[in-house]
Amino acid sequence: MVFSSLIFIFAYLAITLAVYYVTPLKLRNVVLFAVSLIFYGWGEPKYIALMIASILIAYIFGFFIEKYRDSNERLSKLFLAISLIGNLSFLLFFKYYNFFAENIGFATIEGLTLPVGISFYTFQIMSYSIDLYRREVPLAKRFIPFGTYVTLFPQLIAGPIVRYKDVCDQLTERKETIAKFASGVSRFVTGLGKKLILGDASAAIAENMENANLFEPTVIGTWLIMICYTLHIYFDFSGYSDMAIGLGRMFGFEFVENFNYPYIARSITDFWRRWHITLSTWFREYIYIPLGGNRVGKFRRFFNLAAVWFLTGFWHGADWNYILWGVYFWIFLVIEKSFLLKLLEKAKPLAHIYTLLVVGFGWMIFFHNDLTLIADSAKQLFGIGVEFSSVSSVQTFLRLIPFLLICFIATTPLPKRLFEKLFAKYPKMTAAKPAFIIVLFLVCVAYMVDNTFSPFLYYIF
Repeated sequence: MVFSSLIFIFAYLAITLAVYYVTPLKLRNVVLFAVSLIFYGWGEPKYIALMIASILIAYIFGFFIEKYRDSNERLSKLFLAISLIGNLSFLLFFKYYNFFAENIGFATIEGLTLPVGISFYTFQIMSYSIDLYRREVPLAKRFIPFGTYVTLFPQLIAGPIVRYKDVCDQLTERKETIAKFASGVSRFVTGLGKKLILGDASAAIAENMENANLFEPTVIGTWLIMICYTLHIYFDFSGYSDMAIGLGRMFGFEFVENFNYPYIARSITDFWRRWHITLSTWFREYIYIPLGGNRVGKFRRFFNLAAVWFLTGFWHGADWNYILWGVYFWIFLVIEKSFLLKLLEKAKPLAHIYTLLVVGFGWMIFFHNDLTLIADSAKQLFGIGVEFSSVSSVQTFLRLIPFLLICFIATTPLPKRLFEKLFAKYPKMTAAKPAFIIVLFLVCVAYMVDNTFSPFLYYIF
């Protein structure tokens, strides 16, 4: 079940909200836990047991971690290791077994599928165990609130990666208000529009141009693929995050932001402070800093970055293109930290162009599982062995100019700032905001009626 579907909005969400708000306060976590398991098991009920096993491992060993944390640190660390290994073993087996088996000549397991969202909820569970050992969070004494934290359906499948320390108080003391609910609806519909209207259209264009390029590759066609996929992955994933944050507010939760206009960044360093913020934070807090972070020498710092980016790439998928993608961004981050950042600060317009080009080609590596296609795309972008244009590619480009301009503007803070200035100057116009959200929602419903299935890209991770 995906957020951008009629059955989710008009059946699952409507029923869930009704049941949640007629339930007494003390039992609302029970409702959320139950409906979240239903949400997760909608397409893959067999993996509910796997998720509950992961929750139980962290929950049970949490008591031992806390019990021996002050009296016997070595024993507490042992229980932490058991909890982490127990949860990581599920992720490693389902996500990476066949990859390693293929590359070392072992027999693969036919029909082994990846449980949806396992990469996200495993990281969330691990953050609890590690932070408990560090004395940064209280022990989760009751199973239902902890289970609710892991399974909470708004962020279960594709993030944002919510750490226990960010929501532990909200699990027991959150307040649902009309203002927060209205804000949640507005955020959800905005994200739905980003995904359905801009994200899906960008994806369709990229796919059509990719098919056309197989028969008649051109420089213009390849650039359009890169641009449209770059737009698609942003609108799809940031749209999902908006919907998750909006849904959280409807149930009284405040989740951390996951995107901060990444395409206005002026360096790769800045870009990764703005893109998928919760994943970057997770790797910084639990990998980079424990390895020494910035407190070590230059070459050790570069090694720490290499470890983080190898793991970041591999986390996204069990394929060589994801590893290459991680190494690719590591190289640029090392170059920036060595000398390039100072130069970029003096040439801001060029810095923005440089960032978009590096990020755009990075998404081409992400897009293609076949390393040969990545190499071919690199050649085609620079006109090596292909024509600059064709009649169809030029016609497509001209036809897409208005759409691309709308998308470019939508990736910046400009629309939000214009609305804020407009509402500040004409306060009475704030009454039009609900009408705008209603119209946008109706347009999205029309899109959902027309398209039977609209999956999120990050579901595969």
